[in-house]
Amino acid sequence: MSLMSARGLVETIDPEFPKPVFRQSGFDGILTAKEIDEKISVWLKKTREAKGISRADLAHLLGLSVSVYARYERGSEARMSIPRLIHLCEIMGFLPLDMIFETAPHLWGKTPEEAEDRRTLTTLVDCLPHDTIRDLIRLMKRMTPGEPSADAVVTRNSESR
Repeated sequence: MSLMSARGLVETIDPEFPKPVFRQSGFDGILTAKEIDEKISVWLKKTREAKGISRADLAHLLGLSVSVYARYERGSEARMSIPRLIHLCEIMGFLPLDMIFETAPHLWGKTPEEAEDRRTLTTLVDCLPHDTIRDLIRLMKRMTPGEPSADAVVTRNSESR
């Protein structure tokens, strides 16, 4: 089986790239890079406003001018680097996955409902105390085909100390 068929990739044309690219179809079709940028921009603005942070204050905390940060929220001319995204996450208190989910929920499941369920599960787990998370990992390993048993994982972790 080829990588393209194994990953469900289809050939598409994106004006941002000089050659055809291979992408997965999202729930609403294949988005261009520009459409992805627009979705990220809308999400950034909505998230900043929901947290009650002004554009000027956020730009200052990021070490940017307001006009440079505004480009991120307008989706024009500026694409955020990964280090800048990490910095933004530290300031705003979200995970990079939050923004990616908003843009590409098809990466979480085969249907919108499955993707939303996986995202909800992630959010719920994030709120659990660490000891409960460890117990949940052991339980899930027992339930997952092909995974080593929880006892084997505990023994292996104990031996590595």
